[in-house]
Amino acid sequence: MSETLSFSQLMLPEPLVRAVTELGYETPSPIQAAAIPKLLAGEDVLGQAQTGTGKTGAFALPLLARLDPAQNDPQILVLAPTRELAIQVAEAFQAYARYMPAFHVLPLYGGQSYTNQLKSLKRGSQVIVGTPGRILDHLDRGTLKLDKLRAIVLDEADEMLRMGFIDDVQTIMDATPKGRQVAMFSATMPAQIRAIAQKHLKNAEEIKIASKTSTVERISQRYVLLDSNQKLDALTRLLEGEEYDASIVFVRTKSATEEIAEKLGARGYAVACLNGDMNQAHREQTIRRMKASQLDIIVATDVAARGLDVERISLVVNYDIPYDSEAYVHRIGRTGRAGREGKAILFVSPRERRLLRTIEHATKQPIEQMSLPTGQVIEQRRIESFREQLAQTIETQNLSFFQELVTDWREKLETTDVDLAAALLFLAQKDQPLNVAKQFPELRQPHARGEREERPRRERSDRPERSAERGGERPERGPRVRREMKGDYNNYRIEVGKEHGVRAGDIVGAIANEANIDSQFIGNIKLFDHFSTVELPANIPAEIFQHLKKVYVRKQKLNISIDTGSAAANPGSNSGGERRSGPGPRPGAAPRAPRKPRD
Repeated sequence: MSETLSFSQLMLPEPLVRAVTELGYETPSPIQAAAIPKLLAGEDVLGQAQTGTGKTGAFALPLLARLDPAQNDPQILVLAPTRELAIQVAEAFQAYARYMPAFHVLPLYGGQSYTNQLKSLKRGSQVIVGTPGRILDHLDRGTLKLDKLRAIVLDEADEMLRMGFIDDVQTIMDATPKGRQVAMFSATMPAQIRAIAQKHLKNAEEIKIASKTSTVERISQRYVLLDSNQKLDALTRLLEGEEYDASIVFVRTKSATEEIAEKLGARGYAVACLNGDMNQAHREQTIRRMKASQLDIIVATDVAARGLDVERISLVVNYDIPYDSEAYVHRIGRTGRAGREGKAILFVSPRERRLLRTIEHATKQPIEQMSLPTGQVIEQRRIESFREQLAQTIETQNLSFFQELVTDWREKLETTDVDLAAALLFLAQKDQPLNVAKQFPELRQPHARGEREERPRRERSDRPERSAERGGERPERGPRVRREMKGDYNNYRIEVGKEHGVRAGDIVGAIANEANIDSQFIGNIKLFDHFSTVELPANIPAEIFQHLKKVYVRKQKLNISIDTGSAAANPGSNSGGERRSGPGPRPGAAPRAPRKPRD
């Protein structure tokens, strides 16, 4: 169906058609061709489609077409399981609406400044894209009003279920106007997702799209695990240590293309950037220069590199990991052209490992972890490259003038041939020294937890219910989770309890999202009338500890402190258990590896 349709044939408004055309999309994907007409008609949609099938456009384009430009209150709400996906969806809305005047989209997720979010909410936005925890928080605070909402979208609903957000999603859905349009997209359809669909969707026809994503067998795929602030050093090492003819480096933003190209150019590389701000003539000139070997590296965004076909490209570097598998396949497809072998290398921070697993699952091919080239490898590569240049110069150039100079200097300086050659070599290589092994110390690897396979977490629905006989105490976690808890743990007190309506899941979500601590490293939680206690690693960095003091749960500030032990002595109340300000974690304690945030 999508093979013969165009976006204009889907009856989308001209500004949206013009935007998607400029973004490089020629025909709708199957999920877009099936979902857009139904959403344009005001119908509810239940879509089953893998990540990377174009589902963002499937709901964003028709909902934008139904937007009232004169109304500055939230008209569309999109719920996403992670901050990364929320940002991606918000960016997609902004790109599609580039020709819609006075359009505003606002992403809301944990870890962002409340001050900035509140300012943006006061200014007004027609589209809100957020994670369930932060959306629910703003609803509780009264800072987000949904009374004029026209449509709500649940993106990756099964992932929200897996991450324990499904109760929050239900609460948010119940807070939206009854007549709003609903679109739900999920890669799988477990029973709880179908139950939500049956409750909230009106006569929705299920659209099921099979993923056709595949990989190119000739392309060697590897990834490097590193912290985000190490990317530029890692890129320089790769470009020095890997054999390639030409390379394309993929980043997410236009500004990043310019910044990285500038920094690589300062390091002596023949590099240029490609982004959406460049006109077609400039783009074609850049590609011609690469084909003519005048450029060796292009730094590009996904959109700008669409359709790029240069046989010389033998290395693709994913400087920023793509958010969906289809984009990844398109990226690495820039190499391995015309029957050649190609290499694709992916930079992954520990918090991005879920995206890596998603890509592996969709492409049905493992991506091997690699180590960066060592200083010794880089040094040897430079020496070999210099020797090759010498050999080519001796073979192709007329050196008689320079031979006379060398003879004259050797006599006047009263030196040997070897010393003179060594001095000339020293001067020739000053801009790119040959003996660099000691100048390339090994990059610090992320926390060891990032080196092993992530174990799947239990869904919240699989966890045993708390019982009143146990005083509201959270059941002991099983031995699997206990094995994950390595190192010393402290018992901490937080100033929110049963009288505030708090649940153990609220505490897990707040700490996991705001402190960026994986939920598997959050130990037993005990709920009391006026406060609660929670086990956390003893080496929480001081700045995170101070940040947790200011975090709110159920409109109560956590004000976290080291527990004095009074909770155990007073299981039903906090009387006699007066809180004292604990010393917090050890200053300068080693930070844990970043994680894939839940909110």
